[in-house]
Amino acid sequence: MSAITAVVLAAFVGYAGAWYTGAVEGNFALLLLLATLVTGVYWVAEKLVFLPRRRAEAQRMLDEHNTRKEALLKQGFSQVEGDVEPARQKLLMQPWWLDWTAGLFPVILAVFVLRSFLFEPFKIPSGSMIPTLRVGDLILVNKFHYGVRLPVINTKIISNHEPQRGDVMVFRYPPQPSLDYIKRVIGVPGDEVAYLNKQLTVNGKPVPKLAQPEFFDGDSMRYAKAFQEQLDGRTYSTLNDDDRPAFVPGASDFKYRDQCNYTVEGVVCKVPQGHYFMMGDNRDNSLDSRYWGFVPEANIVGRAFFVWMNFGDLGRIGSFE
Repeated sequence: MSAITAVVLAAFVGYAGAWYTGAVEGNFALLLLLATLVTGVYWVAEKLVFLPRRRAEAQRMLDEHNTRKEALLKQGFSQVEGDVEPARQKLLMQPWWLDWTAGLFPVILAVFVLRSFLFEPFKIPSGSMIPTLRVGDLILVNKFHYGVRLPVINTKIISNHEPQRGDVMVFRYPPQPSLDYIKRVIGVPGDEVAYLNKQLTVNGKPVPKLAQPEFFDGDSMRYAKAFQEQLDGRTYSTLNDDDRPAFVPGASDFKYRDQCNYTVEGVVCKVPQGHYFMMGDNRDNSLDSRYWGFVPEANIVGRAFFVWMNFGDLGRIGSFE
């Protein structure tokens, strides 16, 4: 078993190494599921097979020692040297290949359940959600708010809340589902969303937009115009760059593109059933639904709600809703 286990562990390490170097496109959810299943098999085998065998062997050693001791006492030897307890304890110890499999199963199982069904941590890699979320923010995502989904295949098995306008949502990027994106929900199924001349309108009603003091982005070392928007009772901040035009350059040929009308002023889209229209708060620096289309319900990962760490700015810790 030690040789087989060494091969299995080497395969996991090799996959992780290839993922880290970019040789393969990694899937952490799949890797965690496989690790849970493999270590779970070892854990069950330890409880039902390997541990009983070691206990039986240790008991056999102890019985042989006691039999020999009794025989020597009958022959007149009043003192019998030899202590089998260290050897017995050594027999009962888990071998290395069980330490690295069955021994890790409870921890891996806890991480799997927590990450798959409760809360998952993410790191903000870009500035598309500035000023709400900054580059380097480590956030928590509620995995059950929009319903419980099976890991890896992301199929919903228990319904919960539906996404609401104004929610900050993590989802699988439609053009490349292996990537996770984070944006704000602007349009729900059936909505007509317009973003013309940098004014957001939902179902014909302009979203209130109040000017704020200019925002200084420390990463780009630039100032941007800041506004406060109110969408369905949600208040949040957005940014605009006067140097960027209102029209949407380079929109791809996505599914339901015929539901969108692009002009020099911007874009107007009718959100299809079962889909959502997403936008970044950093409006002129966000690759969002204006460019690649709508997010299917099946791509939803969860609702972002809390910054649990930013090593460059501890003041960022807290809720951003």
